Amino acid sequence: MFNALFVGAGGFFGAIGRYLLAGAVYQLFPNSSFPSGTAVVNILGCFIIGLLNGLFEVRQVFGAETRLFLLIGLLGGFTTFSTFGFETLALMKGGEFFLAVMNVLVQVILGLVAVFFGYSLLRPM
Repeated sequence: MFNALFVGAGGFFGAIGRYLLAGAVYQLFPNSSFPSGTAVVNILGCFIIGLLNGLFEVRQVFGAETRLFLLIGLLGGFTTFSTFGFETLALMKGGEFFLAVMNVLVQVILGLVAVFFGYSLLRPM
């Protein structure tokens, strides 16, 4: 039961972080059709999960409860791939096929690069 509370607490803070960061990005680009707020959140979330996973695996920092809180809770609430799917579909339904493809390519490819980069920062040389 405590594990579920760790995940739930992390999700609470992650969702608030997603809301604030995506909102700030959309304020910077108010007239863009591209879902830049979601892209920033997803790419940053991918980088952070790579970085934290490197800390957990390579440096063996933190216990199981902290991993639950950070990886499943906080980052699970922070990243927005459900929103990513919805926004991509909305772009396609609106006839914005190029933007839909760009959204998929940018978020998936840069997300994978960010996970690798975050993890690589803590990998032993």
